[in-house]
Formats: sequence, C-alpha cells, structure tokens
Amino acid sequence: MKRFITILLAVILLLPSSVQSFAAPQEREDKTNYAYVFVHGLSGWGSYDKQNKFLKYWGMFGGDLMKYLKEQGFDCYSASVAPHGSAWDRACELYAQLTGTVTDYGKEHSERCRHERYGTDFSDKPLLAQWDSEHKINLLGHSFGGATVRMLSELMANGSAAEQAATDADELSPLFTGGKGDWVYSVTALAAPMNGTTAYDVDNTAEVGSGFKKWMLNALTKMMGAANKEESDGRVDYDNANYDMLIDNAAAMNEQLHTLENVYYFSVPCNSSVKKDDGTYSPDESKTELLFLKAGTLMGAFTETTPGGYTVDETWLMNDGLVNTVSATAPFNAPQQAYDAQQVHKGIWNVMPVYDGDHMSLQGGLFKKNDVRDFYTELLTMINSLEE
Repeated sequence: MKRFITILLAVILLLPSSVQSFAAPQEREDKTNYAYVFVHGLSGWGSYDKQNKFLKYWGMFGGDLMKYLKEQGFDCYSASVAPHGSAWDRACELYAQLTGTVTDYGKEHSERCRHERYGTDFSDKPLLAQWDSEHKINLLGHSFGGATVRMLSELMANGSAAEQAATDADELSPLFTGGKGDWVYSVTALAAPMNGTTAYDVDNTAEVGSGFKKWMLNALTKMMGAANKEESDGRVDYDNANYDMLIDNAAAMNEQLHTLENVYYFSVPCNSSVKKDDGTYSPDESKTELLFLKAGTLMGAFTETTPGGYTVDETWLMNDGLVNTVSATAPFNAPQQAYDAQQVHKGIWNVMPVYDGDHMSLQGGLFKKNDVRDFYTELLTMINSLEE
C-alpha cells in the first residue's frame, strides 16, 4: 500500500498545479445543482460565529467567498462546528445545523467521553431549508473539516451500532440509524490530514531561524499551541481534534470511515515547501504564512516510527506548513486515483493535482493573499457537470 501511495503522489506531482487541469468546460452544463456546505478546520469558524462578520473564514481578506459563489449560481453555506472538537462531535453539530435540530452527541458517546449529551439547538436557525435524498448536498471540508465531513457521511450511511445498542429507539437520533447515505452527493477534502500530520510529533521546543526571526517563529508556535487547547470540561482526553490528527489515531479512524459507493470523492493536497539538496524540505517563504514557517521547517526533516509501528518516511517530508502533502491525498486504505476528467467515478478518491500554496491558501490566505474564486468556481462547476 505504501508503495502505491508513493507512486500515486509522484504521478500527481507531475500534473500541472492549475485549476484548469480539472475544470469542466467553460460553459456551464449542470447535471445537478445541489447545495454546497463548507466546513472549517481546527480553530476555524463559520456563518454562525461572530468573527465571521468581520473576517470570512472562506475568502479571508480576499472577500466573502460564499457570497461570490452564490452570485455565480452555486447554493453555498458555511457551517460552524467546535473549533477543537473531535470528528464525532463536529459531525453531530454539523448534522444538527443541516437539519435544524438539537445537537445530540449520542448517549453512548457522551457517557463514555464524559460530556453533556445535548448541545446547541438549531431548530430556529437551520443551515438548509431542505435536506434529503431528493435534495442532496456536496460537502467540502478544509483541514480537520475533512475528517468532519467524512464522519458525517459515514454516520448518515451506516449509523452507529454502539448508539443503537445503548439508546431507546424513541430517543435515538436519526443520525445514528443510518440508511441516509444517498443524502450526500460528493465529499471534497481540502488540505485535510486524512492520515494524520507530523505537526503534532515534531519537537516544538526546537529553535528555528536566527535573531528576531527565531524569536518570532518560536513565539508564534507557542501562540498556536495555546490557541489549539481548550479548557478541560472533564471529558476524556481522546475526544478532541488534536487526538484524532495523530497518525496512529487517524489510521484507526480510517478503518471506521468507509468510502461510500454512491458518493463522489475529491481531495486537494497542498504544498508550499521546497526540496533541498540533502533531501529534506523547507518552506517557501514567499508562499508560506509566518504562522507555519517553524512547523513546516521541522516537518520537512522529520521521520519516525509511530508508537503503533507505522513508518513515517521521506514521502511525508513535503508539506503545506501544517499538513503533510501525502496525508492529504486520500485515506491510505481507501480506493484512489489521480484525477482524470474523463474517468471520474463514485466510490473512489479522485486526487487533484497538488495545489501550489500553504495550508491557508485554499481559504484565500491571510497575509499571503490568494484569490481562490476561480478555483472554487471551476471545482464546483466540474462537480455539477458529473452524472447523477
């Protein structure tokens, strides 16, 4: 399997890093026009959050991407889930928003993980007017949003045997009953650590750079670490995003999340690093946010054998400053192929050409401003052009 992943990545890297390589013809020939639901990553936000009024997660300083795409005829929505929540908790929150119901984390899960079973009530503010097998949705998840939308799709299709066994039928959330896999039309993972990331394994105490730059990079690393921690509410230590993104834990999650045969899957890996003469990678500072320079530098030279016995080798060195490029191609245990506009099938991950940018580039960038309007217009046009 690792050999196949290495070959696939090599093929993808040879493809041009332009959106034109996967776009449908310029003239729109929509065969579907289902709603698009965008889900943010770690420490992110969406349309339900106050900060979204001042700075859009989708578009950043480049403007409101959701508004722009709606003007192009796409029905787009920006969800809000727990910034540091586990994939399970975020999927439950996303389901409640989409259906306009009370968030139900599940009886079995909430008792085992030691937190409240019920959360925010979205009954008076649903994200969508209608969602069912006739009104499907396209899910797009950036970074850890990728795990969120994959978890939601899994529960919609197959439910949860643990929740069914622990819960009276009249109290069981419809999310956990399964049988609704045909409510999802496509899943797109954007710079998503589907196989984990070494960003949580590198030595964050290591000194990088020199002088003021070293001070700044190390200060930013501490700030990011603090921002990605939440005050404990008494829950178990494995019910959070940081745990889910460790390589061994991501592999365990991948065993539970199936690639559904009636869903289209796409992934867009990113890279903002450059290979050096010694075989390691370092961030291209013209493309990489200052926030990610230290992590990208350390990740570009980091190999290990995980506690679970997985070997992180040189294929993991290329990165976008926060996620290893190879990890963002597709779950290692899932069917996958390099994207071919003539051979787009359901039930297999179609891996797009590596996007030339850092981890925030597909949001629109922060200080490294990146105009992603054409990228998403052409991506969504392509999805709409697929056979039902």
